[in-house]
Amino acid sequence: MDVELYVYDLSGGLARQYSQALIGQHIDAVYHTAIVVNNIEFFFGQGIHRKIPGSTHHGRPIKIVNLGKTHLNPETIEEYVQSLEPVYTPESYDLFLHNCNNFSQDLSLFLVGKSIPEEITSLPETFLRTPIGQMLRGQIDQSMRTMVQAPDAVSGTNVPRRPTAHEAVNNVAKPTANGSVMQPFQPAEFSNGCPPPHQPGQVWNISELSVLSKLLKQAEGTCAAIFFTSSTCAPCKICYAPYDELAKEAGSKATLIKVDISHAYEICSRYGVRATPTFMTFVNGQKYEEWSGADVSRLRGSVQMLVQMTQPSHAHFRLKTPGFHGLIRKPIMYTKIPPLDKLAAKLGPFAQDSSIRDLIAFISAHTASSGGGAANAALPNLPSLSTYLSTIYKTIPLASRFALVDLIRVAAIDSRVSSFLATEPSLRTLSILLAHTDGGWGSAPFQLRLVTCQLVCNLFSSPVFQDLVSQPSSTLRTYLESMSDCLIAPDNANARSTAAALSYNLAAINHNERVQGRPDKFDISEDVEAALASAVFNEHESKESLRSQLLALGLLLYAVKQPRESTVWQLCESLELNECLKTKAKDPVFKGSEGVLREVSKDNGISAGEEAEIKSAWSLFKVDDAEGYEDQKEGVIETENAGGGAATKHSAQGLGTKSKQDLDEFVEILDPEGDGYVTYAHFVELCALQLKNKSDETRDEEVGDDVLKAMILEANGGQGVARGVDVQHFREVMMRAGVFE
Repeated sequence: MDVELYVYDLSGGLARQYSQALIGQHIDAVYHTAIVVNNIEFFFGQGIHRKIPGSTHHGRPIKIVNLGKTHLNPETIEEYVQSLEPVYTPESYDLFLHNCNNFSQDLSLFLVGKSIPEEITSLPETFLRTPIGQMLRGQIDQSMRTMVQAPDAVSGTNVPRRPTAHEAVNNVAKPTANGSVMQPFQPAEFSNGCPPPHQPGQVWNISELSVLSKLLKQAEGTCAAIFFTSSTCAPCKICYAPYDELAKEAGSKATLIKVDISHAYEICSRYGVRATPTFMTFVNGQKYEEWSGADVSRLRGSVQMLVQMTQPSHAHFRLKTPGFHGLIRKPIMYTKIPPLDKLAAKLGPFAQDSSIRDLIAFISAHTASSGGGAANAALPNLPSLSTYLSTIYKTIPLASRFALVDLIRVAAIDSRVSSFLATEPSLRTLSILLAHTDGGWGSAPFQLRLVTCQLVCNLFSSPVFQDLVSQPSSTLRTYLESMSDCLIAPDNANARSTAAALSYNLAAINHNERVQGRPDKFDISEDVEAALASAVFNEHESKESLRSQLLALGLLLYAVKQPRESTVWQLCESLELNECLKTKAKDPVFKGSEGVLREVSKDNGISAGEEAEIKSAWSLFKVDDAEGYEDQKEGVIETENAGGGAATKHSAQGLGTKSKQDLDEFVEILDPEGDGYVTYAHFVELCALQLKNKSDETRDEEVGDDVLKAMILEANGGQGVARGVDVQHFREVMMRAGVFE
């Protein structure tokens, strides 16, 4: 795509006519610029704007400069522009220090790797060198603001803000009037670390058969439940609150309907309902189950099981592992600023080049406690810096290279820098810094290893980098994964911990996808998995390193598809890592890390004794040499025997009835494709779920005083609460409620 610079004159030609006489310096124009790419005009004024080219109040540009072509796709460009929004806010606008031309310069460097014309970028300095310019700076800044930030200054035809890939998936793009998002500066976040707007489910109160039929039709791909009630039914009130809670929990995964039979005669006739409370459930549009009585435990268990059947969630989501349940919002980054003068001294004569001096000046301005920070830190000439690095990097003594990498590490905190590095043609800079070939990264000097891992962690400040590293086939990710040797370096715990942080950031992208019910974006290499598992196994010195390694390993394991068939799971089993972690939990060296040790070592959330009983039932029916399942070391069981094994387990643990319906339900979940065999992993997962449901059913149910009073009045014919209830009437009410049979 062509990239063009639209150049406007805010003075309307007056600067060219009168500047020499007024300030003693000829100025050709008061420049306002915009970048035009993909038929969108981007410029900075009242925030970042997106307009149809030529439609703004500035009129026709005085000239159009062809900057070149960009190889970047529109989605990547939009992600980068959005990453600039916290820097280019309306409040940060300054005619002389932070204006539209600074924005055009940043975007031009990113798109084509070149600066906009120098006469434009140098204009503020040229003007302020004059005595009149210094004296009138404030007045001129204020007058020009009205031209670029007043309401009529942002007129023109908006181009809708293109949603990023993550926003498109979650439907969360929120364009403003000028096509941008106004927000204060925020620390770096994962682009998929924010959940989509939560849409809690609701209970549909229905009285017409046509509406009910429509809802059931819409629920054909999921499940539905109908609660038949009446305003005079006291036992029904016990189920109202739990039913509402189930609807909220299920969201779009289930449709929960309530029908008052006193106002829905046609529905009652159609479904043959004569008593309340009555419940009916539906799976994929077909009636599944019906029962009467105010049995809250059965209601809760049935709806949850239906949701699990139609949209099964991963077994790990039911574990008590709070450290891994939620989305990970922010990547681990290293933002500490080292003494810049000492780094320059370490580089010696190499630090005298203008590109290095500009880099240091940028870092100083960016980290200044006053003066605007990132907003007033003009980017250095990144293409020139890249060219210089490619020329001199290998000539820098190995022991001193860390100083240069550390400078780039600090600069990469700014997403503008990390985005440039991620999209540079052939990854010129990163390919030099990350391709350590002298014996691999495990043999690199400790300081170089440390700051390089920290640099890569800071690259996650850019959503553009996150997107590119997540591509199924990514050269960037290959470079990152080549640093897995750093995980098992024996000489320094800090280096191991930082390498684990890099693995954590990488794994967090897939983790956020899994938590939101989506497949992994990419496959992490087996080298990284093996290095991380080995690092945990061999860590004997540092509590901090072990914690970092466990968090990264936990993300690789958590909610992985078919856990016992995944490479990382098999690695952990071959190392007997579960027993290793239990041993480490007792080691005084790792005191304080017991929580994460327990979470990572969990499997299905059941005790060893419970799994032993499950395995005992399994062994009664297992087959060791089933064709196509030779890799299953625990064997398999035939589907026709799955019910028998499950029934044995039901008897041993009291998981429920052994009715044919229960057993058929087991088989349907265990072998939905009808292959004829069930693996041990799937069998254990379902038994664990049944155990959890049974545990939930045995908890106390709170019944409010108002419900109890209503039941007493129903039982004694409305003779008052003080009148009480005799045994016969009490039994009749409890039978109607489904508590007694």
